[in-house]
Amino acid sequence: MNINASIIDQQLTGILEKNSQMFEQFGNDDNKKRSAAFVLLCMANSLDISLEESYELLTEGGNDAGVDGLHIGEVEDGEFLVTIFQGKYKIKNLNGDANFPENGVQKAVNTVQVLFDPFRKLTLNKKIAPKIEEIRSLIRDAYIPKVRVILCNNGTKWNEIAQQWIDALKNEYPEKVDFFHFNHDSIVNILQKPKKVDVSLQLNGQLIVEDMNYMRVLVGRISVQAITQLFDQHGDQLLQRNIRRYLGLHSNRVNLAIHETLTSEKSDNFYFYNNGITVVCDKFDYNAFQKSDYLVQIKNMQVINGGQTCKTIHETLKSVLPGMYGQSAYVMIRIYQMAEENKDFIQDITYATNSQNPVDLRDLRSNDVIQKNLEIGIKDLGFIYKRQREKEISGSKVITSLTAAEAVLAIWLEKPHHSKFRRKEHFGKLYEEIFKDLNAPQAIIATLVFRMVENERKRPSSNNPPEFLPYASHYIAMLIGRYLLRESEASIQTLTHINFDDIKEKLVKRFADYNKRACADIEQALKDCYGDRLISLQQLSATFRRGDLLENLKEIRE
Repeated sequence: MNINASIIDQQLTGILEKNSQMFEQFGNDDNKKRSAAFVLLCMANSLDISLEESYELLTEGGNDAGVDGLHIGEVEDGEFLVTIFQGKYKIKNLNGDANFPENGVQKAVNTVQVLFDPFRKLTLNKKIAPKIEEIRSLIRDAYIPKVRVILCNNGTKWNEIAQQWIDALKNEYPEKVDFFHFNHDSIVNILQKPKKVDVSLQLNGQLIVEDMNYMRVLVGRISVQAITQLFDQHGDQLLQRNIRRYLGLHSNRVNLAIHETLTSEKSDNFYFYNNGITVVCDKFDYNAFQKSDYLVQIKNMQVINGGQTCKTIHETLKSVLPGMYGQSAYVMIRIYQMAEENKDFIQDITYATNSQNPVDLRDLRSNDVIQKNLEIGIKDLGFIYKRQREKEISGSKVITSLTAAEAVLAIWLEKPHHSKFRRKEHFGKLYEEIFKDLNAPQAIIATLVFRMVENERKRPSSNNPPEFLPYASHYIAMLIGRYLLRESEASIQTLTHINFDDIKEKLVKRFADYNKRACADIEQALKDCYGDRLISLQQLSATFRRGDLLENLKEIRE
């Protein structure tokens, strides 16, 4: 028995025991339940999200086109990333030595060829159909999909025959699709607590070393070959503080540009094209009697900026013959030595060095005054506010900054389309708009409204829910926020701790009526927009994504 495979099997048992409601659709079929739990665990760890968020991505069931899980990324530079998960779990074999099956790979290849053609008709289950039509709607609006297929099993990678099918697909759609293997070893590596990384780095040429404000700074030059060796030895343990996730060469235009530079005649000038790498550590030392080419000893090294560069260099040089590329390519490296008591300053550095690109900045905003004040105010009202993206405790009293931002933007700022489709900007460009002057009662009420609407979307109380429901929850939440304030004779400005309890109580009592009324208003708005003609799922997706109904919904009926 493989130890890591056994560890993951134990984890699946715990997931099934603690989250039995997630697997009710599989009845008494324990094998299907365990397989679904494995897919959930793979999605949660590979995407760095919670099990609850992973459950939203689960599509496994009849008529699922061979897709067990589906994640749609946000549009950036006219492109969006789609991640397809397919899981194969060996219930009775925990040796960890079985290949991912050939027929599974073949099915995944066929799926990619079919799903992204907006004119192909498919019979799909109710869980996956809205997601597929959302993808196809984006494609029809001229956005370009990049596809990442993650094949998960509790065994080894696929064989050579399966690889040939993958290679044929990638040749047919160059730079549009990539395949990754994810298994029990991958999960355990992520779950293991990070260890301190002590390394020796061979730098080239001269150094600049200064003492500044009780900290030390070193600026030097390192070869891409040395970076490749470093990541061979320590891998992602070097990136625990880095906020970016590596998505592969063809999932990111910056990564692709790095790859192309390294494998071209421009590689000698790589140093001038790249912003470099930023490292923090507890201590660094070197032989100051040398004149150049120093061997630098680093204690507890962490890459806080440039992780994408490092991973792309590593993958590029590992994919070609040794010595073929990068022999004279270098990168600038900045090493900051600082004590543990400066960890808040490390957070500031991480934010400053990463904020030039659109990334998830939630962790980086978590220590500012706005977030700390919200935490205090929300605690005083009996709730728990989670500022950081740590392994989060769950419960009805827990509010994450992520959910609060999404809810506030949709409900009080009445921008439901931005709330859903511009999530990466919630803690970037939209941060001030969302959080400036936001008080704790406003954040809590918005979150409660949003949660109740989302619960209704996931488990509709009606036997015949409206067809637009999968796309409309942010709009429904917005309307319920309007109804709630109007019936409470309040405004967003007058929602404070004084009337908080009364408004919260009214929300609970009147939610069913509010929700029914919101759906009716949206149905009327759709009729005003399209008349009596049939609206396809693709049209519905585009309508809610673009905000077409906002003008129609401005005047809601009394």
